[in-house]
Amino acid sequence: MILGTAASASASVLFGLSFMFTKQSVNEVSTFTLLSWCFLFSVAAMLIFAAFGILPLHLKGKDLKPLLLIALIQPLLYYPLETFGIALTTSSESGTVLACVPIVTIILSALVLKEPPTKLQVISILVSAAGVIILVLVKGMSVSFNALGYLLLIGAMLADSLFVIFTRKASDHGPTEKTFVMSLVGAVVFTAVAVAEHAAAGTLREFMLLPFSDMDFLSSILYLSVGGSVIAFMLCNYGISVIGATRSSSLQALTTLVSVAAGVIFLGEPFSPLQGFATVLILLGVYGANRMDTKAGDDPQISKKVNTP
Repeated sequence: MILGTAASASASVLFGLSFMFTKQSVNEVSTFTLLSWCFLFSVAAMLIFAAFGILPLHLKGKDLKPLLLIALIQPLLYYPLETFGIALTTSSESGTVLACVPIVTIILSALVLKEPPTKLQVISILVSAAGVIILVLVKGMSVSFNALGYLLLIGAMLADSLFVIFTRKASDHGPTEKTFVMSLVGAVVFTAVAVAEHAAAGTLREFMLLPFSDMDFLSSILYLSVGGSVIAFMLCNYGISVIGATRSSSLQALTTLVSVAAGVIFLGEPFSPLQGFATVLILLGVYGANRMDTKAGDDPQISKKVNTP
């Protein structure tokens, strides 16, 4: 239980920092260029780790359909939505909006897994919704507000919630296998799109040499691929398998705190008192929504019985 909690918390911190690195990178290159190199490096890192016996990778003879379904959601749906959303907003805004993932997860769990929310969860959902409304209203009164950016982030939030649910259901597969298939699918699809994009623009050579000619881009890619992707997703998948989807999702509040702090401190992004108040409401709602005793299904063993078909 302690290891599962530590794994989920560590993944949330790594995800939080990834907003800053993504924001820096999308200002320099296209979204699919970034995603392509990120997942290519992720696959390469996992293959190297597997070759040295650091990561157990056993896919032979296993049913890959649940893993391909997870990969369809995360990264194919989530990452383009998140990356375009971050490009149109800020690191702190993105982290705050995506903090609502646990709330959406609870709602989708009620619809997909037939687990109705408690009264406390309903109240908490309303508190978080109030926080999001305040955040949108605050940004709506500023020149930097981007409605499309917020819509893309909401789409990413829905995709991430579905990822949590289907990852929990695919309990027969280990975190390493899940992460590898996700990275491989992302590398194949995003690289195909990036190659077509650069071939049309006549910049294919620049694309192929990019990580080796730009050290700032290379450092960002190394963090996003190894730290913010391979290590973070393995920790995330392991945490979900040990402590369950609900507890794991509740720790994503750390992602918001880290992304907001990184955006304000390192990128100089503005952050008003009202935005701070909205963030507090969202985090309080997330905390309240995930305060469940073991009888309500918070115990990972109980969750496993409920979520596994």
